[in-house]
Amino acid sequence: MWRKIAWNRVLIALSWLVSITGLVVLMSFIEGKKAGVICRKVDVYIPGTQSFIDRHEVDRILQVSSHNLIGRKMEDINIHDLENKLKANPFIEFAKMYADMDGVIHAEITQRQPAVRILNRFDQDFYVDQHGLKIPLSDNFTAPVLVANGNIDEIFSGRIDTLHTKLAKDLFKTAEFIRKDTLWNAQIAQIYVDQNREIELIPRIGDQKILVGNADSLESKFHNLKIFYKQALPQIGWDKYKIINIKYANQVVGVKTENLKTDTAKHIAAVKKDTLQSVKDSSPTN
Repeated sequence: MWRKIAWNRVLIALSWLVSITGLVVLMSFIEGKKAGVICRKVDVYIPGTQSFIDRHEVDRILQVSSHNLIGRKMEDINIHDLENKLKANPFIEFAKMYADMDGVIHAEITQRQPAVRILNRFDQDFYVDQHGLKIPLSDNFTAPVLVANGNIDEIFSGRIDTLHTKLAKDLFKTAEFIRKDTLWNAQIAQIYVDQNREIELIPRIGDQKILVGNADSLESKFHNLKIFYKQALPQIGWDKYKIINIKYANQVVGVKTENLKTDTAKHIAAVKKDTLQSVKDSSPTN
């Protein structure tokens, strides 16, 4: 029994020794071959439909067209440094570079995805990406996202930065909620911040303003609005109200067009679950 165990250990040790020796020989062979490999091509992969950065811009960053890479020995090319240069671009979220034994350098790039475009009250214009980071506009591409403007104090330094004001965070949260919902993404055309620093939505259909207020309870607010659109507006008429206020819990308040200046006539629909429970018209009687 003792001899059997000892021989097992010897065989295991020999197996490890052969494996390590083979690995060292293989790595030496690869390094020797790599030393003679010349870069003959740079292959760039940019998935998605966004076009903030294209092959021409990547070539410029990597200095491909200036023959800084093509024709050079692979051992003289700092892949890590090239990768960092790509990551420094504000429109690139992720970049990975590696080289193969055929002399091809591969660059895999993921672009940032804008969620909303903000025009603040200082006439600064910038995007906020899906992670809530501010990024600059692009000369190459205009993203088809919601635009928010009006009384917005969030400033932009020109570099990637986080959102600092609660209002800007609410704008981002509201835009993301709309973007992820197929109905509201098709219906809402613009976001506006009024003089009270409250969020208003401009729909594609109808002349109403939809007063959201802030980004609290968005799911409930838009659920109430959906019920109001389905049950109330078809009966009352799409042009009946100038403002649809959904910022209050469990109700939708519509301000009539003809009484907008005095704000004395309101149509109030209390919303509970999936049914409009009551409708009240507080218009003064003649």
